[in-house]
Amino acid sequence: MNAPHALISGASIAGLSTASWLKRIGWEVTVIERAHAFRAGGQNVDVRGVAREVLDRMGLTEAVRAKNTTETGTVIVDERGDVIAELPSDGPDGATAELEVLRGDFARAILDALPDDVEFVYGDAVLEVDESVLSHVVVSTERGRRFDVDLLIVAEGVRSRTRDLLFAASEVDAVPLGITMAFGTIPRTGDDDDRWRWYNAVEGRQVHLRPDPYGTTRAILSYAGTDDLPDRDRDDAVSVLRDRYADAGWQSQRVLDGFATSDDVYIDELTQIRMPGWHRGRVCVIGDAAWCVTPLGGGGASLALAGGYVLAAQLSQIDGRPGIDDLDRALSAMGEWMRPLVDQVQGMPRGMLRLAYPRTSLGLTARNVVTKIITSPPLSHVVGRFTAIAGTDRELPPLREAPDRTR
Repeated sequence: MNAPHALISGASIAGLSTASWLKRIGWEVTVIERAHAFRAGGQNVDVRGVAREVLDRMGLTEAVRAKNTTETGTVIVDERGDVIAELPSDGPDGATAELEVLRGDFARAILDALPDDVEFVYGDAVLEVDESVLSHVVVSTERGRRFDVDLLIVAEGVRSRTRDLLFAASEVDAVPLGITMAFGTIPRTGDDDDRWRWYNAVEGRQVHLRPDPYGTTRAILSYAGTDDLPDRDRDDAVSVLRDRYADAGWQSQRVLDGFATSDDVYIDELTQIRMPGWHRGRVCVIGDAAWCVTPLGGGGASLALAGGYVLAAQLSQIDGRPGIDDLDRALSAMGEWMRPLVDQVQGMPRGMLRLAYPRTSLGLTARNVVTKIITSPPLSHVVGRFTAIAGTDRELPPLREAPDRTR
């Protein structure tokens, strides 16, 4: 009997984790990716909570640790760069996690460990999906390929085109947070150190500088408001950012000057994705396409990594090729296991946004006072609750590996 075959759309952390675990349970796997090659680069992500156990089971903990960003802690600074408060970073799930890594480096570690027989198709994307046959799903691509597969897994990201093609708008609640973030890599200077430095200015503006292991600095400009920057070209977007940050202070101008020439500037207006169900028939969604928690909530990479394991674990309980009822039971079980982890992050109080992005001088002063108080003993444990993401007392569901699998 031929092995079940899955087509995964999306080759970042969620898609690669899923590919890795599906191979372990004996599935054939094809990964399709719109980009023309593996997407390196990106900003900091981390491995927290139950995702650390998943990483251990993959045998990749040391490989990821070796790619650490070199960041050792997190501080909030004033306009002179003086430290106002230091966020707790002790233990594996502090503000700076024990396993802190760039997104591209994390994805590369998973990719490099995949078996050679995982098929990758770059520079192509899902065009149409025919679900009319019970025994399989037919996927047609923009470049004319056709795949008849047992399961289509959509792991494309927050603005997934395939998810929106297959699920009605009533099934996908895209919740804008009213926050714009611009990410980029800028030259490192002698003033940079091994800490994540976080600065707030009035009018809901933030500047972040974080070390990386490549001799450069990862920078973020984040503000309360939207200007449709993702739809603008870089020069136009940077011009808008210059206006926004004209009097923001600290190292705003340095970041803006760096963004003007950086080749990896990425801008997003933060949006949570909430879906009542993550599957239908022979289609399921996973990672940011299913439950985007945004960088503000944190833990997206951990949820993506864990989601790939939990999906494969539930599918591994099926003997032989999966029927539609088998898939429904397995995918429902995946959703039930993952839902509490997702809800924990997406349930962030709206008041946290106002605290994180103060608009007035009075609000900024009050925020700094509150931050200093809650990051100092005996209240510093309060901050720890917000960084304890993807934590659970439940055991991971059992996964039955194929006896003849190759790794």
